[in-house]
Amino acid sequence: MSSYDLVVVGLGGLGSSTCWHAARRGLSVLGLEQFELGHDRGASHDTSRIIRHSYHTPGYVDLTFAAYDDWADLEDETGEQLVTITGGIDLFPAGGVIPITDYTQSLAARDVPYELLDPAAVRQRWPQFRLPVGTTALYQERTGIVPAARGTAAMQRAAVRHGATLRDRTRVESIVPRGDQVDVLTPDGVVSSARVVVTADAWTARLLAPLGVDLPLSVLEEQVTYFTPDDPESFSPKRFPVWIWMDEPCYYGFPTYGEATVKAAQDCGGPEVSGDDRSGEPDAEMRERLSRFMGELLPGSGPVTRSKRCLYTLTPDRDFVISRVPGNDAVTVGLGSAHAFKFAATFGRLLTGVAVDGGTSADLSGFALDRPALTDPDYVTHWMI
Repeated sequence: MSSYDLVVVGLGGLGSSTCWHAARRGLSVLGLEQFELGHDRGASHDTSRIIRHSYHTPGYVDLTFAAYDDWADLEDETGEQLVTITGGIDLFPAGGVIPITDYTQSLAARDVPYELLDPAAVRQRWPQFRLPVGTTALYQERTGIVPAARGTAAMQRAAVRHGATLRDRTRVESIVPRGDQVDVLTPDGVVSSARVVVTADAWTARLLAPLGVDLPLSVLEEQVTYFTPDDPESFSPKRFPVWIWMDEPCYYGFPTYGEATVKAAQDCGGPEVSGDDRSGEPDAEMRERLSRFMGELLPGSGPVTRSKRCLYTLTPDRDFVISRVPGNDAVTVGLGSAHAFKFAATFGRLLTGVAVDGGTSADLSGFALDRPALTDPDYVTHWMI
């Protein structure tokens, strides 16, 4: 039996970040991943993710400042450029289900500058768009892109440089608290640790159930699609912003990034699956639905080049989980609810603080495991934020 200060279960973006932050604090750290590092079965693979200040509550806006700072910290440590600033627009159609005031008031509360633009003003700046009459665009200049697979790999390399051990192809069968230690059972044997952080995304509920935690999570199999415009240069990061269509259904997309294609997807549009039972194959109906929308909003985006699947693991209120397990303080849980990669460089620092110190200077009270959204069987699920 080997022993560590901290064992991290799941090495996507959040778990890799936790290994990095914990190891740089001088802790002995073991990270365990059931698949190969960099696999495409979860939510931290592929290319681009959005980073932005624009959020629906002041608390999330607060976290975005930390996110930009921690990504910059990782850039300094690794010597890699990881954040690409493009500017971004949140598009609120007339009569949409997501109130723009949630965003404008949250930004104003934290003194984040923004602009409100009508369709004519959007067309003047970005002639690629064809917006319906009555649409309001919220522009924030610091919105940009962080790399998913490359960012996760950078955090893994940084963790190893600080002394962490990362072990892939090692499935955790169970987590068993024993006095002042926690046993982590794998097919290769038992690992003992003072603390365990679970960042297993779609596999989290299975690991927590024996600890008396019944997490009402929904796992959706989503799909991103890449389009090839006739004029890729007009969609370059210097000439085209990150965008989000703020309604139900919700869509989002990117400028070209690393190749001459534009990426787009529907948010929360896929079928419910599980981590172990999902197709992994592109869905023609989902692709056609997105293609119709892109043809209306961005008629120059061009034909489909390819589609790729990923998983969304969602809490009923779509808020994060950053919390110790009630009654088992040695086990801490991190869940990103399918909008956390922008915060990945920060998430690991927060999880390390909660696991080792019992808390952080950030207000994480809304991300507890014992909140009503996770404990009240009558809680009404809502994912549009």
